[in-house]
Amino acid sequence: MPHRLADVEPRFELADTRPMKKLIAALSLSLLAFAQPAQAQSLLRDAETEAMFDEMSRPLIIAAGLSPRNVKVVLIGDPSVNAFVAGGQTVYVHSGLIAAADNASQVQGVIAHELGHIADGHVPLADAGIKPALAIQIVSLVLGIAAAAAGSGEGAAGIIAAGQQAAVGKYLAFSRVQEATADATGAKFLQTAGLSGRGILEFFKKLQNLEFRAGYTNIDPFAQSHPLSGERVATLSETLMSSPFWNKPTDPALEDRFRRVKAKLAGFVNEPQRTLVEYPVENQSIYAHYARAYAYHRGGYPDKANAEADALVKAYPHDPYFLEIKGQILLESGQPEQAIVPLREATERSNYQPLIATTFGHALIATEKPANFPEAEKVLRQAVGRDDENPFAWFQLGVVYERKGDQPRALLATAERAALNGDLRTASFSARGALAGLPPNTPDWIRAQDLVLLTQNVIDDQRRGRR
Repeated sequence: MPHRLADVEPRFELADTRPMKKLIAALSLSLLAFAQPAQAQSLLRDAETEAMFDEMSRPLIIAAGLSPRNVKVVLIGDPSVNAFVAGGQTVYVHSGLIAAADNASQVQGVIAHELGHIADGHVPLADAGIKPALAIQIVSLVLGIAAAAAGSGEGAAGIIAAGQQAAVGKYLAFSRVQEATADATGAKFLQTAGLSGRGILEFFKKLQNLEFRAGYTNIDPFAQSHPLSGERVATLSETLMSSPFWNKPTDPALEDRFRRVKAKLAGFVNEPQRTLVEYPVENQSIYAHYARAYAYHRGGYPDKANAEADALVKAYPHDPYFLEIKGQILLESGQPEQAIVPLREATERSNYQPLIATTFGHALIATEKPANFPEAEKVLRQAVGRDDENPFAWFQLGVVYERKGDQPRALLATAERAALNGDLRTASFSARGALAGLPPNTPDWIRAQDLVLLTQNVIDDQRRGRR
């Protein structure tokens, strides 16, 4: 069960309880909805956004007694105002939350709350809430079936519906306790890290306003998976406001980074027209240029996008992220040779950040000049060496090997990409082909062997599960 920051919108509806078939289906699905993780959502990867998350989360991760090497904060492409953890040590932040937040402190407060779930072990403990609720439903199902067998269809419906309601209520009560605990733990992490809790209070008030705006004026607090936002504000206010860091301002550099990320994200995920309303051409701030560069690029206006990128580079000639968008616009508008200079500098000035280096490698390949392939291979190998969870980097590296005629390593890159995308059959087939052609006992040969074993084990497990 993912632990989310809030549930602003209602997510579950009771099924029609009259037909017995629908009752049993509702019974089977209701708690399953609580027990299953959220469906896979699109991961949005951006070098500057990930650097911002690293910067704002590091003091909180250390305050939580965790290692910054092992904890990740990643961006999910979802317009809802939410964040969650779903196992492991990864915090997922929705793009809608970044859009809704007013400042970096609010996002830090959300991350502190989610780290509270991780540090308190709430995901592994989810069974403690699910199992008692399932037990209630199973008992009501047995009693309902017995009543139906005795000829009392209405009585069976009532028993099952009551059991379902009691089971969901049992789980919701458990969830509210965990959320309140994560709030308290997150507040402690903020203070230990020397950060103000003003942001998280502001954000809970924002959620409260969203609830009012949605018409939830008479919300049943016992039917929610989270404490009501107003209750959370009341509970946390004294603790956070008594902290010696309550009036401590956010680092101006981090605040600037947040505003930049918020602007570029608006340009990337929103419809271009919406971005141009939010950041009209009269607005000549850096943030507006950034948003419009992405909006025009996404909308298919390369000349306008390029002009906005030029304004950014003119203001900050050596900023790696401004050079990155400049190069990306040129590359994706069919000018790979012109893209090389800004992308090479962006790569170097970002210390070969893997995502930026991947775009640079792509530009080198896109020139279709064999003289550029050795440099492309070098930067792409370095990129996957530092971030091996980037399918596009593996794809580009495979292209380089294919162009060079190195079929075994092209197959190995294909296997890596397929494994990341969940295509285990392609990964297994390609890894076997790579293994057959690579020199034995070399690092690439050993990796191909590992992929063969790993993918085959997963495929075998899946087959046994289907039986």
